[in-house]
Amino acid sequence: MKKLFTTLSNIWKIEELRVRILYTLLILLVYRIGSFVVLPGVDHNSLQDQQAKDGLLGLLNMFAGGSFSRASIFALGVMPYISASIVVQLLGIAVPYFQKMQKEGESGQKKINQITRYLTIGITALQAIGYIKSQVAPEARLIAEPWFTISSVIILTAGTMFVMWMGEKITDKGIGNGISILIMVGIIAQLPYGIGAEFLSRQNGQGGLIAFFIEFVALFGVVIFTVLIIQGTRKVPVQYAKKIVGNKQYGGVRQYIPLKLNAAGVMPIIFAQAIMFIPSTIGQFFPNAQSPLLASFSDYTSFVYNITFAILIVLFTFFYTAITINPNQMADDMKKNGGFIPGIKPGKATSDFIDGIISKITFPGSVFLAIVAILPAFAIIAGVNSQFARFYGGTSLLILVAVVLDTLQQVESHLLMRHYDGLMKTGRLKGRTSPVATGSEATI
Repeated sequence: MKKLFTTLSNIWKIEELRVRILYTLLILLVYRIGSFVVLPGVDHNSLQDQQAKDGLLGLLNMFAGGSFSRASIFALGVMPYISASIVVQLLGIAVPYFQKMQKEGESGQKKINQITRYLTIGITALQAIGYIKSQVAPEARLIAEPWFTISSVIILTAGTMFVMWMGEKITDKGIGNGISILIMVGIIAQLPYGIGAEFLSRQNGQGGLIAFFIEFVALFGVVIFTVLIIQGTRKVPVQYAKKIVGNKQYGGVRQYIPLKLNAAGVMPIIFAQAIMFIPSTIGQFFPNAQSPLLASFSDYTSFVYNITFAILIVLFTFFYTAITINPNQMADDMKKNGGFIPGIKPGKATSDFIDGIISKITFPGSVFLAIVAILPAFAIIAGVNSQFARFYGGTSLLILVAVVLDTLQQVESHLLMRHYDGLMKTGRLKGRTSPVATGSEATI
């Protein structure tokens, strides 16, 4: 306990870190206040209370921190921005124009970000129309049509763009990845409701407090398993050549490149979830196009939904790992710094060796990720309340664990740079990059 208070004191002593944390908390406060601001012209008392409690709409409501069911100005959250990011990254694979921009460095990335923002506006406007049509009942509208729809679409679009801006500001001036933190805060905001619903369910005779306790023990086990997936690494040894300058010797020590079991982090889950929202969106715009297959994709406990969801996670894990880790660049960086993998020739042989390791560890990592993602369906089958089951593995738990660990690693890096002890007893979180890593090595 003394160690914890000492670490917290050290965090507060670092001015830059203190300012970043306070800035992040301020942005999150604005975000949470905005989630309770109802759209103009909507009678909150007439909203359908059960409209976004179950199914994919319930999941979207959780990501938005309850804004979806409250008809808030932030009702659509950041999901349109994530959908736009998926489209742009897919275009980067298939369209030469986008491939060229990706190779232009910082200037090209600015152009891609601008295109992503414009695409976000279009996607948000379309989703806003579907949201108003399906989630805001006619009796809850206090403004005549078409002015209600026009004003609501504009406000919802502006709300999503403002949330996107807040996420970018957290990334730039705060601590952690802004978009991920906003999603995490929305999920945490729904956790008390889930626990309360499950507690009342068990109190009403469905297993009692013993079953409630067993569920928490099982949840603890799932959290540990999730941490192992996210923090698991394959250490690749790297030997640096000795250099003698004057009377001093430099290099000659062995370091390692920590290749993560799940290098893509939580992004495959978010991407796959965004794709799974498409069938329900189609159903909102074209009610006559409903079919048993389309309905099964809207039920997150169905066999078809979970199999498709798991396959998408595996595919997106490979896809995102491929675009974030460049074995060729890692091999070139090692060669420039006089480093080599023992028993492997520098250059292409090193690149192929690293690529082979990444391919071998990514597959089991993606499968484990998919298993955790579909656990809520099994929890519901076992009798767990659907509101609490979303935290029993699945997207919510993966996002929570991944974002918390990523944020803690950033805090720890600030502490270690100023020669303070880290957040763990050993002074470093498992899987943290080596201090000597350069280039692509530092991004793993």
